Amino acid sequence: MSASGAGFRLTDFLGALSDRVEPSDLRPVVVRAGELERLPAEQVHNPTELAVAGLLPTATLELLRQTIPPGQSSDMQRHHHETVHYVIAGTGHSDVEDETATWSAGDFVYTPPWTWHRHYNDSAEAPVEFLTIENSRLLALFGVGRRQSAGLVSVAEARARFGAERS
Repeated sequence: MSASGAGFRLTDFLGALSDRVEPSDLRPVVVRAGELERLPAEQVHNPTELAVAGLLPTATLELLRQTIPPGQSSDMQRHHHETVHYVIAGTGHSDVEDETATWSAGDFVYTPPWTWHRHYNDSAEAPVEFLTIENSRLLALFGVGRRQSAGLVSVAEARARFGAERS
């Protein structure tokens, strides 16, 4: 079944949904820390490291462990999906459009859809660790996922580069 395009049929998509996801060796109930798919900084175009829990049988959510090294930040980006970061360890702040908010271990950080945002590690010694939860898989199922990265710039610079539109 095609997820979108000429081969996509809504009846096939809806017919493939079941009341429960059957775990298997390919889609286990538990994914161990050592089984996360690591994406090094050079692959995500910013200093953070992402480790994806891609083997979990989630159909609509993407779960990642994100590490921001001491004194570094994520890139300035926006995307159609919602994201929640649970701060496992560390302290920092986030720029989300024109708002700056500080956070520390135990806090949740929400990024609304299609807002410019960047997360900063305020420590010079310790990394920040996030559990990142996003509904990107749901949007990908419908072919409406979109992401833009402006690099290591400010919100104002991202707006100037990509335009100030929010929709």
